[in-house]
This record gives sequence, structure tokens and C-alpha cells, in this order.
Amino acid sequence: MSSPSTAHKPPHIYLASQSPRLRELLDQLGVRYTLLLGGPEEDAEALEAVLEGEAAVDYVQRVTLLKTKAALQRLARRRLPPLPMLCADTTVSLGGAILGKPADAAEASAMLARLSGTELLVYTAVGVGDPAGGGHAALSTSRVRMRPLEADEIDRYVADGEPMGKAGAYGIQGRAAEFVEVIEGSYSGIIGQPLFETAALLRGLKVDFP
Repeated sequence: MSSPSTAHKPPHIYLASQSPRLRELLDQLGVRYTLLLGGPEEDAEALEAVLEGEAAVDYVQRVTLLKTKAALQRLARRRLPPLPMLCADTTVSLGGAILGKPADAAEASAMLARLSGTELLVYTAVGVGDPAGGGHAALSTSRVRMRPLEADEIDRYVADGEPMGKAGAYGIQGRAAEFVEVIEGSYSGIIGQPLFETAALLRGLKVDFP
């Protein structure tokens, strides 16, 4: 799957993610891709389980490595043409605690209340697997400072449904942009696909894009 302007051309890579945000960012780079998603036989949630005592920075890199390996195995099983495999994972850390994707509205509200008026860390790990063997990875680290949030603001935001499926229960590319006072680091990394690191990894594998 690619943008309309490049859909008729062969893809550069496989993307093992159904996130529309990642697709938009790859389109921004001009990278042609096709989706290679897991089937019902794969336990995606198990890959994202947090180990006891695991630090956020270690967690996000480990999960990305597991996702990359699983995607390369998927590629081999389906006997598809060998192309590099791109995976990424993002997590939010507050005071050393990992804030993943909220399970429901109540958990999303609780997360946002914790983030109100604080500074948090956003880690995004990118992995590019080479079907011929080996792979490369990179880590993007950013700081985000949230302004204080009123309870009714949190309620309205959660009611819109935007926090669901997002690490830390907020999407900086959406309405939550008004909650963010300061960013130090990579905006695209906070969204979930740091473009600087991604481009460097792909060019390191001789992926030629504009």
C-alpha cells in the first residue's frame, strides 16, 4: 500500500504496521511500501507484554526487535519477494513508569490526569530487517511537557475516542496538540515514526527513494 502517486510502482519495503500515522510519514519521505500484517494465528499482544522491572527504553527496543523478527518470519512463510521490513514501536515514560495504550476510557482518563502539568519522555524504536540476514535499529528520544489539564478537558478528549490505541493516551498530531507546551526532540518520533532515523536506516540498506 502506498500513496496514489506511487501505487503503480514497485514497493521499496514492507511495513509491518497498520498505523495510518506511519503510512503518512512514509509518504512524506517518498518511500513506497506495501503492508505485511499479521494473521489471526499471531499473538500480537504477547509481543507487547512488559517484563517485570523493565525500563521504558529497554522495553521499546525489545518489542521492536520482536516485531521485526515476527514480520520477517511472516514474509518467509508467505513466500513473498524479499524486501526490507520496517517496524516501529513507541512508548511513553513518566517518572520511570511505562504508559502504554489505554485498555478503556477510564484508563485513558487516568493516564491523562497523571500527565497533566508534567514532563514525559517518548521513546520510539525503529527496526529494519533484511530478509538476506541481519538488520538495523535506531532509537528516538523526545521530551514533551504538558500543560495542566482540567478534568472536563480530559473528559471531552477521552469521549472523542482519540486517546485509544495511543501510547500515553494522547495523539500530538490530533487535538492533544493544544495540551503540549514544549517539545524537545523529534515531532515525527513522538507520532511514531522518526523520519531522520528511518531514512538513515533505509539508506543504510541501499533503499533508494527520493
